[in-house]
Amino acid sequence: MTQGRPLLNRRLAEFGTTIFAEMSALAVRTGSINLGQGFPDTDGPQEIREAAIRALRAGHGNQYPPGPGVPELRTAIADHQQRRYGLVHDPDTEVLVTAGATEAIAAALLALLEPGDEVIALEPYYDSYAACIAMAGGSRVPVTLHPDAATGTYRLDLDELRAAVTPRTRLILLNTPHNPTGTVLTRAELGAIAALACERDLLVVTDEVYEHLVLEGEHLPLAGFPGMRERTVTIGSAGKTYSFTGWKVGWVTASPELVTAVRSAKQFLTYVSAGPFQYAVAEALRLPDSYYDGLRAELRTKRDLLSDGLTEAGFEVYRPAGTYFVTTDIRPLGESDGFAFCRSLPERCGVVAIPNAVFYDHREQGAPFVRFAFCKRDDVLAEAVSRLKRL
Repeated sequence: MTQGRPLLNRRLAEFGTTIFAEMSALAVRTGSINLGQGFPDTDGPQEIREAAIRALRAGHGNQYPPGPGVPELRTAIADHQQRRYGLVHDPDTEVLVTAGATEAIAAALLALLEPGDEVIALEPYYDSYAACIAMAGGSRVPVTLHPDAATGTYRLDLDELRAAVTPRTRLILLNTPHNPTGTVLTRAELGAIAALACERDLLVVTDEVYEHLVLEGEHLPLAGFPGMRERTVTIGSAGKTYSFTGWKVGWVTASPELVTAVRSAKQFLTYVSAGPFQYAVAEALRLPDSYYDGLRAELRTKRDLLSDGLTEAGFEVYRPAGTYFVTTDIRPLGESDGFAFCRSLPERCGVVAIPNAVFYDHREQGAPFVRFAFCKRDDVLAEAVSRLKRL
Protein backbone atom coordinates (compact mmCIF):
# COMPACT_ATOMS: atom_id res chain seq x y z
CA MET A 1 0.00 0.00 0.00
CA THR A 2 1.15 3.55 -0.79
CA GLN A 3 -0.87 6.66 -0.02
CA GLY A 4 -3.69 4.38 1.11
CA ARG A 5 -4.15 2.97 -2.40
CA PRO A 6 -3.72 -0.61 -3.66
CA LEU A 7 -0.70 -1.03 -5.92
CA LEU A 8 -2.68 -2.73 -8.68
CA ASN A 9 -4.99 -0.36 -10.52
CA ARG A 10 -8.74 -0.90 -10.46
CA ARG A 11 -8.92 -2.00 -14.09
CA LEU A 12 -6.84 -5.08 -13.35
CA ALA A 13 -7.86 -5.70 -9.74
CA GLU A 14 -10.17 -8.57 -10.68
CA PHE A 15 -7.40 -10.41 -12.55
CA GLY A 16 -4.90 -12.38 -10.51
CA THR A 17 -2.55 -15.09 -11.70
CA THR A 18 -4.04 -16.80 -14.74
CA ILE A 19 -5.64 -20.18 -14.22
CA PHE A 20 -3.20 -21.63 -16.75
CA ALA A 21 -0.19 -20.71 -14.62
CA GLU A 22 -1.90 -22.05 -11.50
CA MET A 23 -2.87 -25.37 -13.00
CA SER A 24 0.42 -25.92 -14.84
CA ALA A 25 2.29 -25.31 -11.59
CA LEU A 26 -0.02 -27.80 -9.91
CA ALA A 27 0.79 -30.35 -12.63
CA VAL A 28 4.51 -29.95 -12.00
CA ARG A 29 4.14 -30.06 -8.22
CA THR A 30 2.07 -33.26 -8.30
CA GLY A 31 3.71 -34.95 -11.28
CA SER A 32 0.35 -35.03 -13.05
CA ILE A 33 -0.45 -35.25 -16.74
CA ASN A 34 -1.13 -31.68 -17.86
CA LEU A 35 -4.23 -31.57 -20.05
CA GLY A 36 -4.89 -28.01 -18.90
CA GLN A 37 -2.71 -25.51 -20.73
CA GLY A 38 -2.99 -25.73 -24.50
CA PHE A 39 0.50 -26.51 -25.69
CA PRO A 40 1.62 -29.60 -27.63
CA ASP A 41 4.13 -31.97 -26.06
CA THR A 42 6.00 -32.43 -29.35
CA ASP A 43 7.60 -29.81 -31.60
CA GLY A 44 6.43 -28.88 -35.06
CA PRO A 45 7.99 -29.73 -38.43
CA GLN A 46 11.74 -30.32 -38.43
CA GLU A 47 12.22 -28.23 -41.57
CA ILE A 48 10.70 -25.21 -39.85
CA ARG A 49 13.01 -25.60 -36.85
CA GLU A 50 15.92 -25.79 -39.28
CA ALA A 51 14.68 -22.59 -40.96
CA ALA A 52 14.89 -20.81 -37.60
CA ILE A 53 18.43 -22.13 -37.06
CA ARG A 54 19.48 -20.94 -40.52
CA ALA A 55 18.09 -17.49 -39.78
CA LEU A 56 20.00 -17.33 -36.49
CA ARG A 57 23.26 -18.39 -38.12
CA ALA A 58 22.79 -15.96 -40.99
CA GLY A 59 22.15 -13.12 -38.57
CA HIS A 60 18.61 -12.56 -39.86
CA GLY A 61 16.53 -10.91 -37.19
CA ASN A 62 19.16 -11.09 -34.44
CA GLN A 63 18.88 -7.32 -34.16
CA TYR A 64 15.66 -5.32 -34.26
CA PRO A 65 13.55 -6.41 -37.22
CA PRO A 66 11.31 -3.83 -38.94
CA GLY A 67 8.46 -2.63 -36.74
CA PRO A 68 5.66 -4.05 -38.93
CA GLY A 69 7.49 -7.39 -39.27
CA VAL A 70 10.07 -8.71 -41.70
CA PRO A 71 8.99 -8.32 -45.35
CA GLU A 72 9.35 -12.06 -46.01
CA LEU A 73 6.79 -12.89 -43.33
CA ARG A 74 4.36 -10.11 -44.22
CA THR A 75 4.41 -11.29 -47.83
CA ALA A 76 3.89 -14.91 -46.75
CA ILE A 77 0.91 -13.90 -44.59
CA ALA A 78 -0.66 -11.97 -47.48
CA ASP A 79 -0.08 -14.92 -49.84
CA HIS A 80 -1.62 -17.30 -47.30
CA GLN A 81 -4.77 -15.19 -46.97
CA GLN A 82 -5.18 -14.99 -50.73
CA ARG A 83 -4.42 -18.63 -51.44
CA ARG A 84 -6.67 -19.97 -48.67
CA TYR A 85 -9.54 -17.50 -48.63
CA GLY A 86 -9.26 -15.22 -51.66
CA LEU A 87 -8.57 -12.21 -49.41
CA VAL A 88 -6.13 -9.78 -51.03
CA HIS A 89 -3.90 -7.76 -48.68
CA ASP A 90 -1.01 -5.41 -49.38
CA PRO A 91 1.86 -6.80 -47.27
CA ASP A 92 3.25 -3.29 -46.75
CA THR A 93 0.11 -1.57 -45.51
CA GLU A 94 -2.37 -4.28 -44.51
CA VAL A 95 -0.27 -6.78 -42.52
CA LEU A 96 1.26 -6.34 -39.07
CA VAL A 97 3.37 -8.93 -37.22
CA THR A 98 2.87 -9.15 -33.44
CA ALA A 99 4.19 -10.99 -30.38
CA GLY A 100 1.63 -13.73 -30.70
CA ALA A 101 -2.11 -13.34 -31.00
CA THR A 102 -2.31 -12.11 -27.41
CA GLU A 103 -0.43 -8.93 -28.25
CA ALA A 104 -2.47 -8.51 -31.42
CA ILE A 105 -5.68 -8.60 -29.38
CA ALA A 106 -4.29 -6.20 -26.78
CA ALA A 107 -3.01 -3.74 -29.39
CA ALA A 108 -6.27 -3.83 -31.33
CA LEU A 109 -8.39 -3.12 -28.26
CA LEU A 110 -6.03 -0.45 -26.92
CA ALA A 111 -6.09 1.24 -30.31
CA LEU A 112 -9.78 1.04 -31.13
CA LEU A 113 -11.52 1.59 -27.77
CA GLU A 114 -12.25 4.71 -25.79
CA PRO A 115 -13.07 4.46 -22.06
CA GLY A 116 -16.68 3.36 -21.67
CA ASP A 117 -16.98 1.67 -25.06
CA GLU A 118 -18.77 -1.66 -24.90
CA VAL A 119 -17.24 -4.81 -26.35
CA ILE A 120 -19.36 -7.88 -27.05
CA ALA A 121 -17.48 -11.15 -26.51
CA LEU A 122 -18.74 -14.71 -26.90
CA GLU A 123 -18.82 -16.36 -23.50
CA PRO A 124 -16.99 -18.50 -22.44
CA TYR A 125 -14.00 -16.52 -23.71
CA TYR A 126 -10.23 -16.80 -23.54
CA ASP A 127 -9.22 -15.06 -20.31
CA SER A 128 -6.95 -12.45 -21.90
CA TYR A 129 -9.96 -10.93 -23.66
CA ALA A 130 -11.40 -9.66 -20.41
CA ALA A 131 -8.06 -8.29 -19.24
CA CYS A 132 -7.34 -6.52 -22.54
CA ILE A 133 -10.81 -4.94 -22.60
CA ALA A 134 -10.23 -3.72 -19.06
CA MET A 135 -6.79 -2.29 -19.86
CA ALA A 136 -8.32 -0.37 -22.76
CA GLY A 137 -10.99 1.06 -20.45
CA GLY A 138 -13.79 -0.76 -22.22
CA SER A 139 -16.78 -2.54 -20.78
CA ARG A 140 -17.28 -6.20 -21.71
CA VAL A 141 -20.72 -7.49 -22.62
CA PRO A 142 -20.81 -11.29 -22.70
CA VAL A 143 -23.10 -13.19 -25.07
CA THR A 144 -23.23 -16.80 -23.97
CA LEU A 145 -22.74 -19.83 -26.19
CA HIS A 146 -25.23 -22.38 -24.91
CA PRO A 147 -24.49 -26.10 -24.55
CA ASP A 148 -26.88 -28.52 -26.20
CA ALA A 149 -26.56 -31.92 -24.58
CA ALA A 150 -28.69 -33.52 -27.28
CA THR A 151 -26.19 -32.65 -30.03
CA GLY A 152 -23.06 -32.42 -27.88
CA THR A 153 -22.29 -28.93 -29.20
CA TYR A 154 -22.39 -25.26 -28.21
CA ARG A 155 -24.33 -22.75 -30.30
CA LEU A 156 -24.71 -19.00 -30.60
CA ASP A 157 -28.12 -17.40 -30.03
CA LEU A 158 -28.23 -14.70 -32.70
CA ASP A 159 -31.21 -12.99 -31.09
CA GLU A 160 -29.23 -12.69 -27.86
CA LEU A 161 -26.32 -11.22 -29.80
CA ARG A 162 -28.52 -8.63 -31.48
CA ALA A 163 -30.12 -7.69 -28.16
CA ALA A 164 -26.68 -7.09 -26.62
CA VAL A 165 -25.87 -4.23 -29.03
CA THR A 166 -26.46 -0.77 -27.56
CA PRO A 167 -25.53 2.76 -28.67
CA ARG A 168 -22.32 2.32 -26.64
CA THR A 169 -21.22 -0.84 -28.48
CA ARG A 170 -17.95 -0.22 -30.34
CA LEU A 171 -16.95 -3.67 -31.48
CA ILE A 172 -17.57 -7.41 -31.37
CA LEU A 173 -14.65 -9.58 -30.27
CA LEU A 174 -15.13 -12.86 -32.10
CA ASN A 175 -13.31 -16.17 -31.84
CA THR A 176 -13.83 -18.98 -34.36
CA PRO A 177 -12.89 -21.80 -34.11
CA HIS A 178 -13.81 -21.06 -30.51
CA ASN A 179 -11.73 -21.67 -27.38
CA PRO A 180 -12.79 -23.32 -25.09
CA THR A 181 -15.96 -24.83 -26.58
CA GLY A 182 -14.56 -25.96 -29.94
CA THR A 183 -17.47 -24.34 -31.78
CA VAL A 184 -16.91 -23.45 -35.44
CA LEU A 185 -19.31 -20.70 -36.47
CA THR A 186 -21.32 -21.55 -39.57
CA ARG A 187 -21.72 -19.53 -42.74
CA ALA A 188 -25.23 -18.54 -41.64
CA GLU A 189 -24.04 -17.41 -38.20
CA LEU A 190 -21.14 -15.42 -39.62
CA GLY A 191 -23.40 -13.87 -42.24
CA ALA A 192 -25.80 -12.72 -39.52
CA ILE A 193 -22.91 -11.26 -37.50
CA ALA A 194 -21.63 -9.42 -40.59
CA ALA A 195 -25.08 -8.02 -41.32
CA LEU A 196 -25.44 -6.84 -37.72
CA ALA A 197 -22.00 -5.18 -37.77
CA CYS A 198 -22.84 -3.32 -40.97
CA GLU A 199 -26.31 -2.33 -39.78
CA ARG A 200 -25.05 -0.96 -36.45
CA ASP A 201 -21.70 0.34 -37.76
CA LEU A 202 -19.59 -1.90 -35.53
CA LEU A 203 -15.97 -2.96 -35.79
CA VAL A 204 -15.11 -6.64 -35.36
CA VAL A 205 -11.86 -8.06 -34.01
CA THR A 206 -11.80 -11.72 -34.98
CA ASP A 207 -9.37 -14.18 -33.38
CA GLU A 208 -8.77 -16.95 -35.92
CA VAL A 209 -5.68 -18.63 -34.45
CA TYR A 210 -7.30 -22.08 -34.76
CA GLU A 211 -8.16 -21.60 -38.45
CA HIS A 212 -6.27 -24.74 -39.50
CA LEU A 213 -7.59 -26.83 -36.60
CA VAL A 214 -11.11 -27.24 -37.97
CA LEU A 215 -12.08 -30.89 -37.52
CA GLU A 216 -15.68 -30.66 -38.74
CA GLY A 217 -17.05 -28.07 -41.15
CA GLU A 218 -14.93 -25.25 -42.58
CA HIS A 219 -13.25 -22.05 -41.46
CA LEU A 220 -14.67 -18.90 -43.03
CA PRO A 221 -12.93 -15.58 -42.28
CA LEU A 222 -15.42 -12.88 -41.37
CA ALA A 223 -13.46 -10.36 -43.47
CA GLY A 224 -14.66 -12.18 -46.58
CA PHE A 225 -18.33 -11.42 -45.95
CA PRO A 226 -20.05 -8.45 -47.64
CA GLY A 227 -19.26 -5.14 -46.02
CA MET A 228 -16.69 -6.56 -43.60
CA ARG A 229 -13.38 -5.91 -45.39
CA GLU A 230 -13.12 -2.36 -44.01
CA ARG A 231 -14.40 -3.04 -40.50
CA THR A 232 -12.67 -6.32 -39.53
CA VAL A 233 -9.32 -6.85 -37.78
CA THR A 234 -8.33 -10.47 -38.44
CA ILE A 235 -5.82 -12.07 -36.05
CA GLY A 236 -3.74 -15.15 -36.85
CA SER A 237 -0.88 -17.00 -35.21
CA ALA A 238 1.77 -19.60 -35.97
CA GLY A 239 1.83 -21.22 -32.53
CA LYS A 240 -1.21 -23.48 -32.74
CA THR A 241 -0.89 -24.41 -36.42
CA TYR A 242 2.80 -25.34 -36.37
CA SER A 243 3.24 -26.44 -32.72
CA PHE A 244 5.76 -23.74 -31.85
CA THR A 245 3.79 -21.92 -29.18
CA GLY A 246 6.94 -20.55 -27.53
CA TRP A 247 7.95 -18.56 -30.59
CA LYS A 248 5.09 -16.10 -30.11
CA VAL A 249 4.60 -15.04 -33.71
CA GLY A 250 1.17 -13.62 -34.51
CA TRP A 251 -0.24 -11.15 -37.01
CA VAL A 252 -3.01 -8.79 -37.95
CA THR A 253 -4.55 -8.36 -41.40
CA ALA A 254 -6.95 -5.49 -42.03
CA SER A 255 -7.47 -2.34 -44.07
CA PRO A 256 -4.60 0.19 -44.05
CA GLU A 257 -6.52 2.46 -41.67
CA LEU A 258 -7.14 -0.31 -39.14
CA VAL A 259 -3.58 -1.67 -39.37
CA THR A 260 -2.21 1.85 -38.83
CA ALA A 261 -4.37 2.21 -35.72
CA VAL A 262 -3.33 -1.16 -34.30
CA ARG A 263 0.35 -0.51 -35.09
CA SER A 264 0.16 2.79 -33.19
CA ALA A 265 -0.59 0.84 -30.01
CA LYS A 266 1.58 -2.20 -30.78
CA GLN A 267 4.77 -0.14 -31.24
CA PHE A 268 4.64 0.87 -27.57
CA LEU A 269 4.06 -2.67 -26.31
CA THR A 270 6.87 -4.86 -27.65
CA TYR A 271 7.84 -2.75 -30.68
CA VAL A 272 9.31 -5.91 -32.27
CA SER A 273 9.88 -9.55 -31.29
CA ALA A 274 10.90 -13.03 -32.46
CA GLY A 275 13.17 -11.79 -35.26
CA PRO A 276 14.73 -15.08 -36.46
CA PHE A 277 11.47 -16.95 -35.91
CA GLN A 278 9.68 -14.61 -38.29
CA TYR A 279 11.77 -15.95 -41.17
CA ALA A 280 10.96 -19.53 -40.16
CA VAL A 281 7.22 -18.84 -39.93
CA ALA A 282 7.37 -17.32 -43.42
CA GLU A 283 8.52 -20.73 -44.64
CA ALA A 284 5.92 -22.53 -42.53
CA LEU A 285 3.08 -20.59 -44.14
CA ARG A 286 4.13 -22.06 -47.48
CA LEU A 287 3.95 -25.70 -46.38
CA PRO A 288 1.89 -27.85 -48.79
CA ASP A 289 -1.74 -28.75 -48.21
CA SER A 290 -0.65 -32.22 -47.15
CA TYR A 291 0.76 -30.76 -43.93
CA TYR A 292 -2.58 -29.23 -42.92
CA ASP A 293 -4.50 -32.35 -43.94
CA GLY A 294 -2.20 -34.48 -41.82
CA LEU A 295 -2.48 -32.11 -38.87
CA ARG A 296 -6.28 -32.25 -38.90
CA ALA A 297 -6.35 -36.04 -39.29
CA GLU A 298 -3.98 -36.45 -36.36
CA LEU A 299 -6.01 -34.10 -34.17
CA ARG A 300 -9.27 -35.88 -35.03
CA THR A 301 -7.71 -39.13 -33.81
CA LYS A 302 -6.58 -37.47 -30.58
CA ARG A 303 -9.95 -35.79 -30.09
CA ASP A 304 -11.78 -39.07 -30.45
CA LEU A 305 -9.33 -40.93 -28.21
CA LEU A 306 -9.80 -38.46 -25.37
CA SER A 307 -13.52 -37.83 -25.94
CA ASP A 308 -14.34 -41.54 -25.98
CA GLY A 309 -12.24 -42.09 -22.87
CA LEU A 310 -13.89 -39.22 -21.01
CA THR A 311 -17.31 -40.61 -21.91
CA GLU A 312 -16.31 -44.01 -20.57
CA ALA A 313 -15.02 -42.33 -17.39
CA GLY A 314 -18.49 -40.87 -16.77
CA PHE A 315 -18.23 -37.33 -18.13
CA GLU A 316 -20.78 -35.78 -20.46
CA VAL A 317 -18.65 -34.78 -23.46
CA TYR A 318 -19.11 -31.92 -25.92
CA ARG A 319 -17.10 -33.14 -28.89
CA PRO A 320 -15.43 -30.11 -30.52
CA ALA A 321 -15.64 -29.20 -34.21
CA GLY A 322 -12.36 -27.28 -33.94
CA THR A 323 -9.38 -26.31 -31.74
CA TYR A 324 -7.69 -28.93 -29.57
CA PHE A 325 -9.86 -28.66 -26.48
CA VAL A 326 -12.80 -30.75 -25.35
CA THR A 327 -15.36 -29.46 -22.86
CA THR A 328 -17.02 -31.84 -20.40
CA ASP A 329 -19.87 -31.63 -17.89
CA ILE A 330 -18.90 -33.11 -14.50
CA ARG A 331 -22.44 -33.40 -13.11
CA PRO A 332 -22.84 -37.05 -14.17
CA LEU A 333 -19.92 -37.72 -11.80
CA GLY A 334 -21.86 -36.18 -8.92
CA GLU A 335 -19.81 -32.96 -9.10
CA SER A 336 -20.92 -29.39 -9.78
CA ASP A 337 -17.98 -27.13 -8.84
CA GLY A 338 -15.40 -27.10 -11.62
CA PHE A 339 -12.84 -25.18 -9.57
CA ALA A 340 -12.94 -27.67 -6.69
CA PHE A 341 -12.97 -30.58 -9.12
CA CYS A 342 -9.90 -29.38 -11.05
CA ARG A 343 -7.95 -28.54 -7.91
CA SER A 344 -8.60 -31.98 -6.46
CA LEU A 345 -8.14 -33.92 -9.70
CA PRO A 346 -4.31 -34.18 -9.55
CA GLU A 347 -4.45 -35.82 -6.12
CA ARG A 348 -7.36 -38.03 -7.09
CA CYS A 349 -6.01 -39.40 -10.35
CA GLY A 350 -2.93 -37.46 -11.51
CA VAL A 351 -4.49 -35.35 -14.29
CA VAL A 352 -4.80 -31.57 -14.64
CA ALA A 353 -7.68 -29.79 -16.42
CA ILE A 354 -9.10 -26.24 -16.51
CA PRO A 355 -12.40 -25.13 -14.96
CA ASN A 356 -14.47 -23.38 -17.61
CA ALA A 357 -15.94 -20.96 -15.07
CA VAL A 358 -12.81 -18.79 -15.42
CA PHE A 359 -13.96 -18.03 -18.98
CA TYR A 360 -17.37 -16.68 -17.89
CA ASP A 361 -18.73 -13.47 -16.45
CA HIS A 362 -21.77 -15.55 -15.54
CA ARG A 363 -19.71 -17.94 -13.42
CA GLU A 364 -22.71 -20.07 -12.50
CA GLN A 365 -23.25 -20.99 -16.17
CA GLY A 366 -19.71 -22.33 -16.46
CA ALA A 367 -19.49 -23.89 -13.00
CA PRO A 368 -20.03 -27.57 -13.93
CA PHE A 369 -17.87 -27.56 -17.07
CA VAL A 370 -14.21 -28.56 -17.36
CA ARG A 371 -11.84 -28.28 -20.34
CA PHE A 372 -9.22 -30.84 -21.36
CA ALA A 373 -6.53 -30.34 -24.04
CA PHE A 374 -5.86 -33.21 -26.47
CA CYS A 375 -2.77 -31.78 -28.23
CA LYS A 376 -0.62 -34.44 -26.56
CA ARG A 377 1.00 -37.70 -27.63
CA ASP A 378 -1.39 -40.62 -28.01
CA ASP A 379 0.32 -42.58 -25.25
CA VAL A 380 -0.05 -39.61 -22.88
CA LEU A 381 -3.76 -39.31 -23.71
CA ALA A 382 -4.25 -43.05 -23.22
CA GLU A 383 -2.58 -42.89 -19.80
CA ALA A 384 -4.68 -39.86 -18.85
CA VAL A 385 -7.86 -41.72 -19.83
CA SER A 386 -6.78 -44.72 -17.78
CA ARG A 387 -6.27 -42.49 -14.76
CA LEU A 388 -9.54 -40.62 -15.23
CA LYS A 389 -11.47 -43.88 -15.26
CA ARG A 390 -10.59 -44.20 -11.56
CA LEU A 391 -13.22 -41.53 -10.97
